[in-house]
Order: sequence, then structure tokens, then C-alpha cells
Amino acid sequence: MRKYAVIYRSVLMENLQYAANIAVGFFGYFVFIFIYIRLWDYIYSSPGELIAGYTKEQMIWYVMMTEMLWFGSNAAGASRQVTTDIRGGNIAYLMNKPYHYALYTLARYTGEWSIRLPMYAFLAVVIGVTMVGPLPAFPPVMLPVMILCVVCGITIHAMFKLCIGMISFWIEDANPFQWLYDKMILIIGTLFPMEIFPEKLQVLFKFTPVYTVCYGPAKLIVDFSPGKCGEILAAQAVYLVGCCALLLWIYGKGVKKLYVNGG
Repeated sequence: MRKYAVIYRSVLMENLQYAANIAVGFFGYFVFIFIYIRLWDYIYSSPGELIAGYTKEQMIWYVMMTEMLWFGSNAAGASRQVTTDIRGGNIAYLMNKPYHYALYTLARYTGEWSIRLPMYAFLAVVIGVTMVGPLPAFPPVMLPVMILCVVCGITIHAMFKLCIGMISFWIEDANPFQWLYDKMILIIGTLFPMEIFPEKLQVLFKFTPVYTVCYGPAKLIVDFSPGKCGEILAAQAVYLVGCCALLLWIYGKGVKKLYVNGG
């Protein structure tokens, strides 16, 4: 694991040099959140109204948190690099390095979001406190648990994206599958909490990555409860183990295919 820690630190230091470039994306995040603040201001017709169990402040903070994860993680960059390496043939060089390519990519990606995410989190808090107000009943003592849930969610998301990207071992273009996965995450768990949807669909959504990637972390931040926390962390633990095994399995099969076909 030491070699991956070294990779992580090197990418972390590299991204620290370009923190100003990351800040350029703040404008897009602000515009997106501003539009949704005005939208929910219009939808909530009276103070104290609840929609799907959320107050107006909770609903806006939920969207800000999920969009913070979306903008701050940038998992598309990692999956795009995997696809480029495989389709361009660079994978034949990288897979002979003294590290596991899949874990190397995951370590690099972790180093990248370790800079991006805190910056977007700070921006989200500033926008939220300024334009919406403090999050009601937020328990600061549970912040470490919330951060753990966020980190697990981002890691699960990255591993799913890498798994889809490695489909390029067998097909010419995995982008349609990336698009379908991204839109599922965006519509179901990012723009709207799961409670907005019918109860039968909510049961189904709990078995999808949405529950652990975006809904779970945002739900704990805006409406923390010990029972929900245990449920979400348990689901994330299962997904982490399953996604890691799936990622290593797909990569192993892909490498074997390259060897059979002569690299």
C-alpha cells in the first residue's frame, strides 16, 4: 500500500499547484445553485411547508451538497483517462508497471478530489449560509461520520465509473454506458432526494448506487439520524467490497484478453 500512498501524495502536491484552476469552476457551481434556490423558493409557497418531509432550507441544502459531490469529485476525469489508455494502447505499457493499474488510477483520482472537494465544500457552506441560512438542527459532533460517508460515496462512485470505463477492453466506446449511469445518479439522487419519488420506486432505488453515492451522504448532512446513518454506512461497506472485487475482476479479465490477443 506504500506505493499507492506515494502516488496519492504526489498527485495531491501536483494539484495544490493548480488550485486556482479548480476555482474557475466555482462560477458554474454558483449559477447552478442560484437557479435551484430560486426554483425551490417558488415551489415552497409558504414558510414551514414540507415537501417529501423536507423543509425548503433542507431541500436547498440537499441540492447544494449533492452538487458539491458532483462538481468536487470529477470522477469523469478518471474514467475518461482509463478509456483513453485502453483505446490508445497505453494500457499495454502501464499494466507492466510495478503497481496494479486499477489501484493506481484510484489513488491518483483520490489525490485529485482531496483538493477539489474541500474547496467546493467551503463554497457550498458560504453560499448556503449567505443565501439560505444555517442548516436547521445540524449536529457538528457528527461531522466526522458525515465526512466518512462522503468519502465512501465518492470512492464507490469512482469505482463504478472505472468499471464502466474498463468495458473498453471489449467494446469500442463505453461512453453510452457512462452517460446512462451519470444520468441515473443525476436525476434520481442529485437533483431530487429519493423521497420525492413513489414509495415502490424508493425501495428499488435503495439497491442502486444512488443510495450510497449521493443520496446517503447528503441525507445525513441535512437530516441526520443514528438509524439512517447506520443503514447508509452498512450499505456503503457492502458496495465498497463489491465494487472493489468487481473492478479487480474486470481488469483481470481485460488484461487476460490483451495477452491472448498478443497485447
